[in-house]
Amino acid sequence: MSVLLELSMFPTDHGESKSEYVSQVIALIRSSGYQYQLTPMATIIETNKMSEALELCAKCYDILDSLGCNRVFATMKFDIRNGHDNRLKGKVESIEKHIGEVSK
Repeated sequence: MSVLLELSMFPTDHGESKSEYVSQVIALIRSSGYQYQLTPMATIIETNKMSEALELCAKCYDILDSLGCNRVFATMKFDIRNGHDNRLKGKVESIEKHIGEVSK
């Protein structure tokens, strides 16, 4: 199984710039061992099980909570597919077969 999770999570009660907080979330994702891709608007993560994706989301929230964030905004989108893996890279490679290299 492959679970692709697109996650955006940040506090809304700590000023205009969020990078100080988001960087702590990204550090947690990086240390999780899951493949991920950081984009300007969200982070895409691939796990093997839905429970792993949900547990990672909870840990990301816990980081913000531990930093004193009283209000957190989050969006999550899932693409779950049985019998496949390495889709974080494979889906991009599939497009590149048709049109050549894309920005990553």
